[in-house]
Amino acid sequence: MANEDGTCKDAAPEALADAEAAWRADQLAADYARIPPRRTEFTTLSGLEIKDVYTPSDVASIDPLADIGLPGVYPFTRGVRASMYRGRPWTIRQVAGFGQAEDTNARYRYLLGHGETGLSTDFDLPTLLGHDSDHQVFSREVGKIGVAIDTVEDAHALFDGIPLDEISTSLTINASAAVLLAMYRVVGDERGIGGDQLTGTIQNDILKEYTAQNEYIFPPDPSVRLVVDSMAYAAEVMPRFNPVSVSGYHIREAGATAPEEVGLTLAAGITYLERARQRGIEPDSVAPRLSFFFDVHNDFLEEIAKLRAARRLWARLTRERLGCRLPASSMLRVHAQTAGVTLTAQQPLNNVARVTVQALAAVLGGAQSLHTNSLDEAFQIPSEEAIKVAVRTQQILLHETGVGDVVDPLGGSYYIERLTSDIEDEARALIERIDDHGGLVEAIKSGYAGQLIANSSWEQQRAIESGERTVVGVNAHVDETSGDPGIAAFKLDPGVLERQLARLHQTRASRSAPRVREALGEVRRLADVEEANLMPAIEEAVRARCTVGEICNELRDAWGEYRPPTTF
Repeated sequence: MANEDGTCKDAAPEALADAEAAWRADQLAADYARIPPRRTEFTTLSGLEIKDVYTPSDVASIDPLADIGLPGVYPFTRGVRASMYRGRPWTIRQVAGFGQAEDTNARYRYLLGHGETGLSTDFDLPTLLGHDSDHQVFSREVGKIGVAIDTVEDAHALFDGIPLDEISTSLTINASAAVLLAMYRVVGDERGIGGDQLTGTIQNDILKEYTAQNEYIFPPDPSVRLVVDSMAYAAEVMPRFNPVSVSGYHIREAGATAPEEVGLTLAAGITYLERARQRGIEPDSVAPRLSFFFDVHNDFLEEIAKLRAARRLWARLTRERLGCRLPASSMLRVHAQTAGVTLTAQQPLNNVARVTVQALAAVLGGAQSLHTNSLDEAFQIPSEEAIKVAVRTQQILLHETGVGDVVDPLGGSYYIERLTSDIEDEARALIERIDDHGGLVEAIKSGYAGQLIANSSWEQQRAIESGERTVVGVNAHVDETSGDPGIAAFKLDPGVLERQLARLHQTRASRSAPRVREALGEVRRLADVEEANLMPAIEEAVRARCTVGEICNELRDAWGEYRPPTTF
């Protein structure tokens, strides 16, 4: 219907409700009588109820301006930039990391040659846990799940020939992140590149390690102190670099639901900013350089709504709870990665379809950068051919589908807007429960946060094993024979450990022993001074060619190592 002036006339809520009721009683009932519904109830992957159809009545409580708004404007539901991908496309950032620094550097060059636009680095287990490559226990893991980095000499080799003033780099490391952050700054400085020219992100989100990934070293409180030190340090000497990527990815991979991923992730971000404020650091001085990292799972529409909900909730929390006034402080900038936990070793070519759907959800959800998993990652470090397909997947989405030509194209969908609000409400409620436990650090110490994820993980696994949730190629449409999928096997050079130890021992032999002792002594001294920022001392230790293990051992001596509560 139209008004006298020709404009559209909104249907009265009562008339809409009557029409919907009649539709259910007639058309829908008739369809179900002929073809019964596939399931007795429909929910998202996270368990949120899904109605059969959504209408304006489902979004009647949502304010189009205050809750949805426009892109680039608070509360950023529709995106953190007004132009989004019509201006700058998302960064294609495939992760690389294996063997010695030279091995990963070669993979960097391969990816850049095939269209990657940002670097991303995985580190091996000794580096992640703050040990050197000659550690008597961890030496067997050198270079296996990431690149081995012992000293800044390794970091120089890792970025050899890479223009650090022109390309952004992501460093996926947490417990020993402060050391790697200092290394990145020192590499740039020793090449004549100022800290203000360096761009990129270091993960450095230690809180999610205690609940999901378990690659921690020190107890939570001093670990959070080190994160805050990194934030203040980066703001001063690397102002364009993100010193923390608050990570929901690992929380989701461990089994959390979408609302739990959002709630736990934003609770961590709030914790870092509140701890910074306790140290006399204004949130507005560091919040603009916080970035976020989310998983993109299989439930296509839920994942789109999740990213929109996370943006809106973060914007509101930074204003309401932290009193931030800078618009940049309230912008939740997202790196997304397709869900590794959904990859299957069975029928691995199916993973290309899974990754494509997940990547599309990330783009429609407004991510700023994206990693697409390779089809063989369920059972090996990606082969070059597989990782090229992952890059091409993003390029096809960008150049052939048109999905980046409209900002937030699903904005205004009754279902998307209702689901966005529902996820936001669930996540906010979880943050309130965490507050009731004394905050996220206390919720970690008590085991509450870990138990939450464990419970959700159990429910999801039970659904797969019972057949309630279908995984193609695993519990449905299973091949009778497991033929060779024709995927090239990745082979790690068996000489990696020998090569790495040779450089480590050479560096130790050539450095100044007095300078090393003095630098490590200062790290140990300042570790006991709670109000001190450890980063300048760590940077000096890096310049003195101290190793990751030596620096972390000084902090172990001061703070001890963390032993988690038992979670079932």
